Amino acid sequence: MSIERGSDKHGAMRDDALAGEVEGLVRSGHSTHAEEWRDPEPSGEDQRGTGVAPDEALTGGVPDGITPDEVEQRSTLAQYLGKEVWPAAAADLRALAEERSAPDSVLAQLRRLPDGQDYENVEQVWQALGGGRESRS
Repeated sequence: MSIERGSDKHGAMRDDALAGEVEGLVRSGHSTHAEEWRDPEPSGEDQRGTGVAPDEALTGGVPDGITPDEVEQRSTLAQYLGKEVWPAAAADLRALAEERSAPDSVLAQLRRLPDGQDYENVEQVWQALGGGRESRS
């Protein structure tokens, strides 16, 4: 049995109050306030915009030159290698992944790395494994 807590920053009463404040917006898809000053401010230029409706698909997220599957595989690889290991040799990366109980798919990828090569980051490891390269504009 799992218990859903909602938020750990404030209590259930405050959660219900906050949910009530946005209920009209969530149901209608547009502002329900009579006074414009009560509307929430839109996302800033440096913030990612999101759709109001929960069923809307967000665009982006996958860089050019790499597929969604490759993004997932590279992310899984990075999860088991961490960010404190770099630079590292292939043998060190394999040992670290085994120590962190990485799945067989990650271990199999790391076994394909040539010994004697040092890597500066996950991107270099990914490219050595034949993964796609992001094209940055």
